[in-house]
Amino acid sequence: MNRRIAHRAGLAVSTALVTGGLLAATAPAALAAPAKYSQSAAARELRKAGVTWTSSGGCSNRNNTRCTSFEQINRTTVSGVIAFKRASHCAVTITGGTERGHAGGTYSHWNGYKVDVRPTPCVDRFVTKFHYIGQRHGDRARQYKSPAGNVYAREGSHWDITYYNGRA
Repeated sequence: MNRRIAHRAGLAVSTALVTGGLLAATAPAALAAPAKYSQSAAARELRKAGVTWTSSGGCSNRNNTRCTSFEQINRTTVSGVIAFKRASHCAVTITGGTERGHAGGTYSHWNGYKVDVRPTPCVDRFVTKFHYIGQRHGDRARQYKSPAGNVYAREGSHWDITYYNGRA
């Protein structure tokens, strides 16, 4: 059997030439893009769960830094916020989503992994029961890691939450 590695669109795809000329191609599961929500679908799911959101600009345009957008948010991020609300029994208000104006990177707001949540005494009590993992390099935000592996960082006016999966 002959094997070769082809690189297309930045993804490594292995192809195997099998007896009889049959060609099979597979992409590693780890490289699969996460499932995304549109603005309206994410808003519908969050609203059904009792999660609220606010925007300083009163808008949801992803390209406007004054808006709070859910466009292209990961489905696991939405389910993580909902799981957080259910587990904490707190009122949860999102103040930042996938709109421009946040730090970049793989696990960023823009890429759908993060939301900002308004701190309240209830939210603060729940998050600070998680495992303290130290201050974040750069802004020294205090970070807590949930049993599910998600990271909650206390920035000045909000909790910056990175959802690696759909659990609290």
